[in-house]
Amino acid sequence: MAQKNEAAVLFLALLITLGLVGGVYFWLAGNSNVKFVSTTTNSSQQSPQPNEETLAQVQNVPSGLFRYGGSTTWAPIRKEVDSAIKTVLPKFQLSYTDPISRAPGSGTGIKMLLDNQLAFAQSSRALEPEEYQIAQQKGFTLKEIPVAIDGIAIAVHPNLNISSLTIQQIKKIYTGKITNWQEVGGRNLAIKAYSRRLEDGGTIEFFHQNVLDKENFGSQVQFTPTTTTALRQVATNEGSIYYASAPEIVPQCTVKTIAIGRKPGEAVVPYKEPLVPRNQCPQKVNQLNQEAFKSGQYPITRRLFVIVKQNGQIDQQAGEAYVRLLLTNQGQELISKSGFVRIQ
Repeated sequence: MAQKNEAAVLFLALLITLGLVGGVYFWLAGNSNVKFVSTTTNSSQQSPQPNEETLAQVQNVPSGLFRYGGSTTWAPIRKEVDSAIKTVLPKFQLSYTDPISRAPGSGTGIKMLLDNQLAFAQSSRALEPEEYQIAQQKGFTLKEIPVAIDGIAIAVHPNLNISSLTIQQIKKIYTGKITNWQEVGGRNLAIKAYSRRLEDGGTIEFFHQNVLDKENFGSQVQFTPTTTTALRQVATNEGSIYYASAPEIVPQCTVKTIAIGRKPGEAVVPYKEPLVPRNQCPQKVNQLNQEAFKSGQYPITRRLFVIVKQNGQIDQQAGEAYVRLLLTNQGQELISKSGFVRIQ
C-alpha cells in the first residue's frame, strides 16, 4: 500500500512540474520582449536578414580598383550612388569603362564581363539564354540581381495634338503599319519615328522584345546614336516620336511626354500630376510617377539589374558588395533621387 501511495505522489508531482513548465513557456511566448528562434537548417524556413541602413554598414567590401560598365540608362544612378560610395568607401574604387569599338549598353557590358574585361556589369534588361551558355562554356555562371524599377516613356513634339497612345498603336508606328498621326486621332501629319539601333543597348532590346513582340523596325524609322540627339530631333520636328528610359524623358522641357495604355481608355501618365507647364521649366520639372511604376499600373516597366560573375574570385566579391550597397536604405534613397523607383 505504501508503494502505491508513493507512486501516486510522484505522479502528482510530475503533473504539477509539467504544468509549471508549460505555464512559464506560454507566459514567455506571450511576452513581446522574448523571441524564440528556430534552429532549423532549412533556409526557406528562415526569415531574410534586413538590409543595412547606410553604405558604411555594409561588410566585406573588397579593396582595389574594379572596372564595370554596361547600360547607359544607369548613368543617373552612377552619378548619385558612385560618388557617395567613393566618399564612404574610398578603398572600393569603381571605374566605369566604355567599350573600345562599340556603343555602350547593356549587351555590350555583359559581353565585356564575359570577356573578363569587367568585374561586374549594369543592365536594363534580363540576361539572354545564350549569355548564360557562354558563361558556362567559360567555366563560370552569371547572376542577375534586380536593384531598381524603371519604365519606358514616349516623347512627342509639344505641339502634337496627341495625349496618349496604346501599346498596340506604338507597335504599329514602329513597325511601319501606322505612318500618319491622323490614324491615331491626330491631324494629317506624317509620323517621324526615332530610335537608337537594336545593338546599342538594353532599352532598345527591351522595347523590341516587349513592345514590338520582336517584329522588325519599319523602314521609315530613323536611327540616332544617342537619346540626346533623338530628343533634339523631336523638339524640332512636329511629327516626331521617340522612346527612352522615363528619367531621361519625363523631366525634359523641350518635348511632351504622353500617357500610355494597354487598351483604349486605360492610359497612365509616367509623370506625377499635375503636369508642369512648359513656361515653368526648368525652374520646375516633372517628376516620375513612382507609384504607377511600382504598382505596375504604368504598362511599360522593367527592372534594372547588376550582373555578377559567379566565379568565387574577387570580381564576384566586388559585384555582390556593389549590390548590397545599392540595396541599403541609403542606396535605395539615392536611386530614388536619381529618378528611378526603389525596389524595396
